[in-house]
Amino acid sequence: MSPPVTNYLGRLLHSSLCRPLAQYKRTFATTSHLNQASDSSSSATENTTRTVTLIPGDGIGPEISHSVQKIFEAAGVPLNWESVDVTPVKAANGKFQIPRKAIESVTRNRIGLKGPLATPVGKGHQSLNLALRKQFNLFANVRPCKTLEGYQTPYSNVDLVTIRENTEGEYSGIEHTIVPGVVQSIKLITEHASSRVAEYAFLYAKQHKREKVTAVHKANIMRLSDGLFLRCCRDTAERHPEVKFEEMYLDTVCLKMVQDPTLFDVLVMPNLYGDILSDLCAGLIGGLGLTPSGNIGEGGAAIFEAVHGTAPDIAGQDKANPTALLLSGVMMLRHLHMADKGEKIEKACFDTIKDGKVLTGDLGGKSKCSEYTAEICARIKNS
Repeated sequence: MSPPVTNYLGRLLHSSLCRPLAQYKRTFATTSHLNQASDSSSSATENTTRTVTLIPGDGIGPEISHSVQKIFEAAGVPLNWESVDVTPVKAANGKFQIPRKAIESVTRNRIGLKGPLATPVGKGHQSLNLALRKQFNLFANVRPCKTLEGYQTPYSNVDLVTIRENTEGEYSGIEHTIVPGVVQSIKLITEHASSRVAEYAFLYAKQHKREKVTAVHKANIMRLSDGLFLRCCRDTAERHPEVKFEEMYLDTVCLKMVQDPTLFDVLVMPNLYGDILSDLCAGLIGGLGLTPSGNIGEGGAAIFEAVHGTAPDIAGQDKANPTALLLSGVMMLRHLHMADKGEKIEKACFDTIKDGKVLTGDLGGKSKCSEYTAEICARIKNS
């Protein structure tokens, strides 16, 4: 039988995750541009070489990672790639964990770019995506969703950002079998984490000249947990009166989002809601294959990633679309004070999609991943 829930939560609530809120009422250096790294020196320039941890991932991951590396090389990006393997290894306690070398690499470099990872279902494996977020306290998942000119979807003029609390909620992993056939899963919401991600959302909105932040919740049902999250958002909004603030139920947001996504600008929400809603928003612009993502922590730590699947059915066939990982890499460059390089790569990518002549199969074309990559590289060199 599992230990009593109250004892488990008591230990958890005395952990470092729940330090007094007064310690955290500050701005986050990670938001100084597009979440620029505060551990970079203030004199960092476009030519400052940085070492970045590369996690190629599974399935099509190594192919799209290689594509990004080639495009970055064509753009003259001053990066050293430190490639690591995160295939789970069995620890002494019998659980599968991230290899120590991978953890040491990200700890040392503070910046990572990650391809898609597969987590086998029902085999006792820890979710590596979740483990990485917890290991480096990556508290905010940021996903910009913007319509790409030349790629037609049922929606136009989509331009919004979802900011998802990344460390707790239903994904805290607190589950117990009470008696056979009855399982209890705990949704953990803390004032610290809620205030931190709310503050981040408002700073992001101000620094990117966005007008409104929408807090997404279900406080009408979960009055204590979502009620706490909503109260933290309200308190934060009072400190940033120059940004419009609204609060809306999750189901209402989903309804309005598919009716008219231009109603929204920046949305901030707890973990599970963000997982669902960010994918819905990605669908508005064409899917996860076109959507970048960044996981931001305090002190400049960040892992940028492609959030689509590993697509094992096409792995090794030169059919993969590297756009999501490439645009995540562009987010990373802005984080590293290399905005000019990032904009050059982004423009070449967008122009290739707009031109429509060299596209992978999922984008409606017939070109190979290598051909799509070569086209972007050529546009960069000719720019």
